[in-house]
Amino acid sequence: MSGTVFPAPMPTLCVGIGWRHPHYAALLEQQPELGFIEVHSENFFAHGGAALAVLREGRDHYPVSLHGVGLSLGSAAGIDPWHLERLAQLVEAIEPVRVSDHASFARGADAHAADLLPVPLTRAALDTMCANVQRVQERLGRTIAVENLSAYVQWAGAEMREPEFLNELARRTGCQLLVDVNNIFVNALNAQLRGETQDPVGQCHHWLDAISPDHVAEMHLAGHVHCGDVVIDDHGSRVVDAVWGLYQHALQRLGAVPTLIEWDTDVPELGVLLDEAARAQTVAQEVLGQVECAA
Repeated sequence: MSGTVFPAPMPTLCVGIGWRHPHYAALLEQQPELGFIEVHSENFFAHGGAALAVLREGRDHYPVSLHGVGLSLGSAAGIDPWHLERLAQLVEAIEPVRVSDHASFARGADAHAADLLPVPLTRAALDTMCANVQRVQERLGRTIAVENLSAYVQWAGAEMREPEFLNELARRTGCQLLVDVNNIFVNALNAQLRGETQDPVGQCHHWLDAISPDHVAEMHLAGHVHCGDVVIDDHGSRVVDAVWGLYQHALQRLGAVPTLIEWDTDVPELGVLLDEAARAQTVAQEVLGQVECAA
């Protein structure tokens, strides 16, 4: 498939946090030094209202990244026209520094699931996602970034590995990639629990070594939880040491890429997120030398 390829800005390292409702007031009052803030797009789809007013105020102080969970870029049913139109109106109103969503499907012909489901790593699924990404980019008039998923089920008949799938998606559509380092580690831990690897960190290194640095526009860091027979990407705790180590490897491979601290459950005081953001900036400086925090 061919299509319009939109130019993408070169990434420069900065560190931001996910801006969630418990921290709306504190962030605006304290205005800590951050490279950007990121919000879930769908929380601001309503016309007007308090939520959009708060986001506009946040935009007055920080670059805003819009991160979605509902585009369902891998859906064979295509993109929901209402969802895309609301996103387009939000993008026009906020002028975000980045727009992103997931390499997943959540939508069928008659229903929208409540979770992000993995797509088969096949040529046919790649064709579908390329068509959907291209439609979104043409409507928005800009590139979007597509995030790798924490996947708890696997499809049979894979024809490629995930990095190859994402690299080809970016090459064909001109989209960017959002590399979630924690998701890579969660998938590797679950592969270890299934007896598929004895070296989850090494598996993550192989993943990061296979992704094309030219397309990566953002990285995510978050916490996860062990639930016995499965590890869940719950965004409910600090980044663990192993993921900090993988972040160092990612920086060596990918260079200065904007990095987000995600925290969505059991949300702590704002200072805890700022502490994690400061650590990310310190790690980046140790790996890359002096870097400037700019979106």
